[in-house]
Amino acid sequence: MAKVQVLKQEGLKHEFSVTVPMQVLEEQKRLRLIEIGKTAKLPGFRPGKVPMNVVEQRHGEAARAEALDQAVSNAAEEALSERKLRPAMQPKIELVSFAEDKDLEFTMAVEVLPEVKPGDFSTIALERPVAEVEDAKIDETITNFAKRMREPELVTEKRAAIMGDILVINFDGSVDGEKRPGMKGDDHRLELGSKSFIDNFEEQLVGSKVGDKKTISVTFPEQYHATELAGKKAQFDVEVKELRAAKAVELNDEMAKEMGFPGIDKLRERVKDDIGADYARISRSVVKRELMDKLAEAYKFEVPSGLLESEFGGIWKQVEEAKTRGDLPEEDKKKSDDELRKEYRAIAERRIRLGLLLAEVATQNKVEVSGTELRNALMAEARKYPGQEKAVFDYYTQTQGAMERIRAPLLEEKVVDFIIGKAKVTEKKMSADDLLKLPDEE
Repeated sequence: MAKVQVLKQEGLKHEFSVTVPMQVLEEQKRLRLIEIGKTAKLPGFRPGKVPMNVVEQRHGEAARAEALDQAVSNAAEEALSERKLRPAMQPKIELVSFAEDKDLEFTMAVEVLPEVKPGDFSTIALERPVAEVEDAKIDETITNFAKRMREPELVTEKRAAIMGDILVINFDGSVDGEKRPGMKGDDHRLELGSKSFIDNFEEQLVGSKVGDKKTISVTFPEQYHATELAGKKAQFDVEVKELRAAKAVELNDEMAKEMGFPGIDKLRERVKDDIGADYARISRSVVKRELMDKLAEAYKFEVPSGLLESEFGGIWKQVEEAKTRGDLPEEDKKKSDDELRKEYRAIAERRIRLGLLLAEVATQNKVEVSGTELRNALMAEARKYPGQEKAVFDYYTQTQGAMERIRAPLLEEKVVDFIIGKAKVTEKKMSADDLLKLPDEE
């Protein structure tokens, strides 16, 4: 049995000196040599019948190295288990003495998980925003679907374009009088009001007629994906070649059958369910965010520095990549690196703390992800890559740790639902427009 001496203990950090008796090492080496001897093959001997002294001559060093690794692993695990310590990350081991015919000595530095004590979740008050799916919204959604399915009709009368019309245009853009790649197009269909072009581009084409040639001035957004154009003023020479209009849509059984439904009632029912599911997703996201804010405020325990540095490192890498692309949020562009580091470190600490809390809630309440749930999630992930489903499936099932990336978010959502089920949740009715304005991401 190993002898363990506490060298240091500061918060979650522990350091031990561990001594493993020489006899333990020798016994483990002997047992390993016996295992090797069972299958050893040498000329002149039948498999498994090689004399032990010959096995030791050939495999003694390797057996001792394996015994050493096993002894360190067993002693470290024993030291942590006896003290009921749960390591946050892999312990750091340093060998002090491992000479033959002497005791094995090593030091072990380890940072452990904090003790987390979930409280009474029934004291948490949450507000769930809810909105009814109105008939007008159902009609609007169906109408838009139908318009997209139907080829817009060519307008032969000489009239001006209005919002909702489709113009077929040629356009050629420039910045500071210089032509730029990606700013030219021929026979492009543009629906006025679709906001598929730069802000104020489509609005300037309202009132145009077939044959018109216009010069349109716009300013690229500060967050434009092509950084060389971000914030730049541009001019586009536009020629209107055709004017088209969406066919009138009548909400009847015939139109529903065009969309693959037996009748308008079934179509309306399906659309209502889809919109309702979207409202429910936003509503739950709002409740989850409020819950997480309240948990972060209520639970203030120390987090392992190793986990914190790892989480912060991942976040900061994303920040630096966003800087390179010019994709930093406007408010972050005005801050120094020191200010950003402080803010994002706080975010990392919050994530670690909430993660540890949710993990403890799952353990204490036996909240688990079933095999069926895991398989369904994996299949859903594979379906995101049509034609590559098998490759995705093989990657997750054959790569160490990959399935955890599927399981972890599923478990988090189940724990969140468990806590929400314990909390006091009241509903706040609002219009669909107000609901849709709420941020729906954690």
